Amino acid sequence: MRRYAQLLDALMFSPRRNVKLAHVADWLKITPHPDRGWGLAGLIGELSFPAVKAGVIRKLASQTTDPTLFELSYDFVGDLAETVALLWPDSDDISTELQLTHYIQMLQAANRKDAEEVLAGLLNQLAPSQRWALLKMATGGMRVGVSARMARLALAEAYAADVAEIEEIWPLLSPPYDELFDWLDGRAERPQAGGRAVFRPMMLAHPLDEDELTQHMLQDYQVEWKWDGARIQLVSAEDGVKLFSRSGDDISGAFPELVSNMSWKGVVDGEILAGTPQDIGSFNALQQRLNRKTASSKLRASHPVFLRLYDILFCDDVDVRDLPLSERRQVLEEQRPYIDHEFFDISEQLDCQSLGQLEALRQTCRNQGLIEGLMLKNKSSSYLAGRQKGHWFKWKRDPLTADLVVMYAQRGHGKRSSFYSDFTFGAWRNTGTGDELVPVGKAYSGFTDAELRRLDKFVREHITARFGPVREVEAKLVIEVAFDSIHQSPRHKSGVAMRFPRFSAIRWDKPVDEADRLETLLSLVS
Repeated sequence: MRRYAQLLDALMFSPRRNVKLAHVADWLKITPHPDRGWGLAGLIGELSFPAVKAGVIRKLASQTTDPTLFELSYDFVGDLAETVALLWPDSDDISTELQLTHYIQMLQAANRKDAEEVLAGLLNQLAPSQRWALLKMATGGMRVGVSARMARLALAEAYAADVAEIEEIWPLLSPPYDELFDWLDGRAERPQAGGRAVFRPMMLAHPLDEDELTQHMLQDYQVEWKWDGARIQLVSAEDGVKLFSRSGDDISGAFPELVSNMSWKGVVDGEILAGTPQDIGSFNALQQRLNRKTASSKLRASHPVFLRLYDILFCDDVDVRDLPLSERRQVLEEQRPYIDHEFFDISEQLDCQSLGQLEALRQTCRNQGLIEGLMLKNKSSSYLAGRQKGHWFKWKRDPLTADLVVMYAQRGHGKRSSFYSDFTFGAWRNTGTGDELVPVGKAYSGFTDAELRRLDKFVREHITARFGPVREVEAKLVIEVAFDSIHQSPRHKSGVAMRFPRFSAIRWDKPVDEADRLETLLSLVS
């Protein structure tokens, strides 16, 4: 447990991706099994402790410390696990040598009746840093910057394995990944994915630098629209049909109509879009289906979806990834009549004869609303895992911007837990009796560390009200916010929802009465 707590601490304070990757790989090399398997699952959120919820932790904390002190401390720290770990009284029973597996098994075996007693007993055995690690794992909110993809890259680095082979068998595994480590340690053969609906690593695109644009790109590259949807991989195999996200997560449960049994077998790459091919909906409509474990028949009827395919990886059991894109495209078109899937079409190839025509197409993306930009794919490229330079490019439309007023702020997580770094901003709206600010979005990125310190200072000096961890801020600061698009949303008070809002500039100089109005944002709705 001590080593795991040290790993989380190192990850928390390592902003660079490569450094995080090295920390996880080094930890895997020195950690015995099954601790390494359970710990890895904890890092990527694949552990579940049904009886141990945040309410249990808060109740225990209120029993072991003064409730007012706890609330004040939690308000200042901004993280439940860290607050409880620091306030929990030290015990003479502290032991840092028990294996991580011991704590996992105890939490998994706990039921609602004894969850408090079990958790309290475990906390009494641990020093503050280990208590923090246990509580973060129990609540499933690590927030240390390790994705499932990074975990698999760390495994590949630690064991000198091919990450593509790990990616392929990952959907077959469950914590603590005994079969995986038996293979990596040389005790058994690699688990076989043949005939199974498993994920294959996706090929990704680089942002296009306009200086890289040349006429030969139009001859050597396939041009397509970049649609505002969610990248997916559809796999049809002997054991069924599955839908995977770009990171390899199984999202079949959220889209049951897209994974009905098929006689056609293979693997295709594409995008989920809201609506139908004849009437495509906004990303906001698609978002009602994303990040759900299941989708009711009512939700499926009110928010239909379909697949737009643009590549093929396997046809039956034949791997076509080594073929050039131009030939894979031909295979996909030839297979179209045999793909017995009710909700799909194939991405259109655009005819471009000059750079001027390409730029003109990009300029039309904003008018069409549902298109993020253009994709340029080298016709000779094999389907290569990861982001391979020079093969696929994405040329996104320019973002929209608006000047908006900071209304609320909240502390961040991890290394930002002491700073107000999550901001809600609003636009002016006429109420009939005068103007008022109405929230239109939230952002927590786009500023430097120096700007964050100044923003935090501004918030602390201009707090007008408190709502739990949220602080209402005096309307004195204008932010230029960049966003990819904006959509109507009945779930929000303003009636609009922004796509990927982020700070573009902090307008310390601009009077708040010159900020944009809600009518201006509504005119940008796509």
